[in-house]
Amino acid sequence: MLIRYTTGKNGKPVPLAKVYTAEEHGIDTSLIDYDAVRIARRLRRHGFQAYVVGGAVRDLLVGRVPKDFDMATDASPGQIRKLFRNSRTIGKRFRLVHIFFHDRKIIEVTTFRSLEDTGFNAVYGTIEEDAARRDFTLNSLYYDTEQNQVLDYTGGYEDIRARIVRPVIPLPRLFTEDPVRMIRAVKYQVRTGFRLTFRLRRRLQRSVGLLADTPPSRMSEEVFKIMMSGNSAGIVRSCYDFRMLQYMVPHLAAALRSDSDFATRFFRSLGTLDAHVLEHPADSRAVALAYFCAEFFYTRSEAGQQRRISTGDAYTELKQFLKPVTPPNREVEMAVQLLVRRRKAYHAAGEFSVPGNPELVEERKSRPRRRRRRSGRNQSSTAKKSE
Repeated sequence: MLIRYTTGKNGKPVPLAKVYTAEEHGIDTSLIDYDAVRIARRLRRHGFQAYVVGGAVRDLLVGRVPKDFDMATDASPGQIRKLFRNSRTIGKRFRLVHIFFHDRKIIEVTTFRSLEDTGFNAVYGTIEEDAARRDFTLNSLYYDTEQNQVLDYTGGYEDIRARIVRPVIPLPRLFTEDPVRMIRAVKYQVRTGFRLTFRLRRRLQRSVGLLADTPPSRMSEEVFKIMMSGNSAGIVRSCYDFRMLQYMVPHLAAALRSDSDFATRFFRSLGTLDAHVLEHPADSRAVALAYFCAEFFYTRSEAGQQRRISTGDAYTELKQFLKPVTPPNREVEMAVQLLVRRRKAYHAAGEFSVPGNPELVEERKSRPRRRRRRSGRNQSSTAKKSE
């Protein structure tokens, strides 16, 4: 193991990070996305630092194929955009760059953030400051694709080996600054099979009420990430056990609490969704939404139990069921179409399921109806005038 140092105020070397070599970390380089390597190579060629960061490094260390590859660099968003024409800048306050590839693949590139970055003043910083801003240690590792080394500023490497989820940010600030970190902590626990440290678990249990003030946009983003994770059944169950689900999707939490049969069918539907996502990771969010709402729609909604389903009523009931989650209207409409079309299959099989990569029906623009011809031709009642 190597050590990265900096110079202290007294002029003496101060250790900053542990650096794990290829022999120590054992990452299978064949699992690394080639486009991520190309991004890092181009950034370095122009004098910038570039690392694979976050969940991708965590997954690589445990031998899993990462679902996404995120990058971190000291290049500003403007400098990144100049180097990659297939990119777009997003974000209102702290801007980051999405680089687009074929098959709808996106690699997110962020600039190192400073510890002084608070409020509406976006401040860029160093890699060590960026590591100190990360939420949990297992997501604060940086992988150097050129040197094949893992940089660890927070002890995340040892925590992954010990299979624990531990925060980087001090516990008194962790959830008060951002309550959504509670959802992420549970998500990491389920996805990795690691355990939350005792102090983290206790703090989470005491802080659940903070989720009540989460903006609907943030909650919607996290719930959709859960749906598309391939681990939705375990994550939603853990959120329910921690009493977090009542703030995420309160109507669902109430249904699970009051009806054990509904709970059994709902989690079975999420298990089917997870298998579908793993087999068809590029499917639309509307498909995931249909799986998520299926049991409610077929067994508890008024529209879903009608002989002739009103899509307008079904749309309204699904929107109400999902609150405060606010999916785009178009995705709810597409989910309703799927649920209506698959109702007979649901009742026949006892569970909701969608064939691989279904083509969702697009709404047809209203066209003027063609007038149907009558069977008999109208005889003209007018006679030619005789001269």
